[in-house]
Amino acid sequence: MAYILVLYHSSNGSVRNLAYEIADAIEQHGMEVKLRTFSAQQPQDIVVTKDDLIHCSALAFGTPTRFGMMAAQAKLFWETTSDIWLKGLLIDKPACVFSASSSMHGGNETTLLGLALPLLHHGMMLLGVPYDVPELASTQSGGTPYGATHVAGLNNSNTLSQHEIKICHAVGKRLATLTKKLL
Repeated sequence: MAYILVLYHSSNGSVRNLAYEIADAIEQHGMEVKLRTFSAQQPQDIVVTKDDLIHCSALAFGTPTRFGMMAAQAKLFWETTSDIWLKGLLIDKPACVFSASSSMHGGNETTLLGLALPLLHHGMMLLGVPYDVPELASTQSGGTPYGATHVAGLNNSNTLSQHEIKICHAVGKRLATLTKKLL
């Protein structure tokens, strides 16, 4: 059964909320979703396995920004995937990235670019957020051409803005639509 893997690490719930919005849009557009994390922090969390990654048809991958970089939990997982890389098991699968930070200039864009690196090394096809998504041009919080993002602000809110939600839905729709075309 074809599915899209939505893989994330979330410390305060922001990235989890992004993941769930992206997953919702993917399901609304006719694809099955498997939500996985790098380490279980909540009872409903399921920790990713290499088999989840190998057998997915596409991937949405997100972590909070840590000084402009991906969370260590995610980096540790990708460092164990050389066997998958050597066999070329992810080549030509579509992927997108998403992130959250505490401030507008907290490193979301550099984190997204860093999240993209292992995907590109694996031969995946990276999708961004095109400017036909109107919220990208009008957001006062998260959202970049590189992927969906959330900005928690001074109150460290994990509640997504309406613009952030719409950008997540656009990303999920785009990932599902392209994946179905490639199946």
